[in-house]
Amino acid sequence: MGGLDLSPIGLLLLVVTGVVSFALGRWWSRGWHARRAAKKLTEARARETRQQRRARERSQAKRH
Repeated sequence: MGGLDLSPIGLLLLVVTGVVSFALGRWWSRGWHARRAAKKLTEARARETRQQRRARERSQAKRH
């Protein structure tokens, strides 16, 4: 058939490379997700009215 033949070592390297690539992608994207969440929070707070902001600050003060 002329297909590609993968040796057991080649297949193992393929799997290991895929797992390492996946792990690095997850690890590097953590910072991006944190920055995105912080930006969304900042934008939401910027849209708050003064009354909403004071109510949020009061509820946070009660928790501490």
